[in-house]
Amino acid sequence: MQRIPCVLMRGGTSKGPFFHAWDLPTNVVERDELLINLMGSGHELEIDGIGGGSPQTSKVAIISPSLHADADVDYLFVQVMVAQRRVDTAPNCGNMLCAVGPFAIEQGLVKADEGTTLVRIRNLNTNTFVNSRVQTPGGVVRYEGRTAIDGVPGTAAPVHLTFLDAVGSKTGKLFPTGNARDVIDGVPVTCIDMAMPMMIVDARELGVSGSETPAQLDADGALLQRLEALRIKAGKAMGLGDVSAMVIPKPVLVSPPRYDGTLQVRYFMPHNCHRALAITGAIGLATACVSPGTVTRQLLGEAAEQLSEVRLEHPSGGIDVALTRSGADGKTLQASVVRTARRLFSGFVYAAQARRLAG
Repeated sequence: MQRIPCVLMRGGTSKGPFFHAWDLPTNVVERDELLINLMGSGHELEIDGIGGGSPQTSKVAIISPSLHADADVDYLFVQVMVAQRRVDTAPNCGNMLCAVGPFAIEQGLVKADEGTTLVRIRNLNTNTFVNSRVQTPGGVVRYEGRTAIDGVPGTAAPVHLTFLDAVGSKTGKLFPTGNARDVIDGVPVTCIDMAMPMMIVDARELGVSGSETPAQLDADGALLQRLEALRIKAGKAMGLGDVSAMVIPKPVLVSPPRYDGTLQVRYFMPHNCHRALAITGAIGLATACVSPGTVTRQLLGEAAEQLSEVRLEHPSGGIDVALTRSGADGKTLQASVVRTARRLFSGFVYAAQARRLAG
């Protein structure tokens, strides 16, 4: 049995093991096979690994010191499929991202300051940069606090994330098709790439209200089939090629808010509805809200252009995204969110020899 140092962390509404890059194989194929075995991928419960049997709990973060002048650490996100023995490193994960700062400080990769410590993170999946501000009174990471986020019980210390250059994370363009709004198979969609490539659809265009629970949406086979057909065509239109084996672009259903939010959201990963909302998805949705011509702007009306804060209602509550404009023309958007994180355990995880699992 191979013994590997590991820290299990909750980041936002996700959780998974954090590894130093130097503790994993440098060969990508060997590394991915190792992670598949560690997580127990290939079984719906991931019973023979440390995965949680859900896309939100079958995630891995790989951290290393950064050689880039604008970053302290590099962060590679790995989505380990639950039922299939494969991984995807195309997207970023903003929830896991909020645990990168605390991990980097506690592992000695970044020196803690008194009070608050800035950790500059480069996401290797998308080559984008994020500033993370972590509470460090007395030079020690503090996890306890009074900040609550929907989808996580209790309260914890806040972690402030600011996405600095999230436009065109995978395609190089905010609107990869060249349009803020396209029509695919008769359905108006917005294909946007801000922190995460997404295909945004008004839920009512697909015959649902957008207020359904994730379980109800996951049980609607006809809806999932149509959503996947739209996603595959959107992926090709965005220049991503054949996305049938990829988790991007993410399909997102939007609808009018039920409570005091800006917008109601159902975010898919891409074949199951998220029980809350991905942070990278929230960044892109907030940007779509203030961008002329998008599906979301048409739903919200012209007044949305001047929004400086967007509240996105999701199945577990809501996420607030603060928008600031910078640059000489005032058109460069930066988005910030507040999340929480917690260290769950640290020690070693044990890997069996690589093998194929039944099912």
